[in-house]
Amino acid sequence: MTNPNRHYPGVAGFDIDDDPPPPGKPTRITKSNSTTVTLRGVPVSINSDVGGAFITDLSRNKERLFSDQQVCEKYDITPDDWTAITQSKAIRLTVNTEYERRMLNGTAAQEAAAKIFTEAPEVLGSILRDNKASPRHRIEASKELRATARSSDEKPGAETDRVIITINLGADEKPLVVDSGPLPKRTKEAIDAETE
Repeated sequence: MTNPNRHYPGVAGFDIDDDPPPPGKPTRITKSNSTTVTLRGVPVSINSDVGGAFITDLSRNKERLFSDQQVCEKYDITPDDWTAITQSKAIRLTVNTEYERRMLNGTAAQEAAAKIFTEAPEVLGSILRDNKASPRHRIEASKELRATARSSDEKPGAETDRVIITINLGADEKPLVVDSGPLPKRTKEAIDAETE
């Protein structure tokens, strides 16, 4: 026979004798927004818009798209502030995160390619001016230079307006298509006349 005065040890979580203590508030660890840098003589949080732009530029610096001098000049950073920035663990971690994000979404490669592409017109120009180069190479260089010089023509906003009307006459009939062609540019006078 068991002793009624003996306390049943129970299983953890299933003790029926005592009411469990009320659950406490969950503890949340929040990041401090106190990390600041001095840019142009003003303390700026790295979580602000300006701080975010600065972190992006530091990431570009890590990608070798910006030099230390360019970053310091852009944000008017003194040598003492630059030393403090480079030794800040919070800033290094934030820059590493931004660097990884830019690398994974392709932004870093796109900006690096754009920087290298700025050298292309000079190289193409030297091929075009070289009298000893093959005429075919010189012609290809001129075509590429023309395409680069007129790259804005390829943008969607540069397309001319046009109206295309398609009328389906039935399942057995060929549809009737009316294309207006490029519409004439509207002048300011024509727009003003329409609004009056």
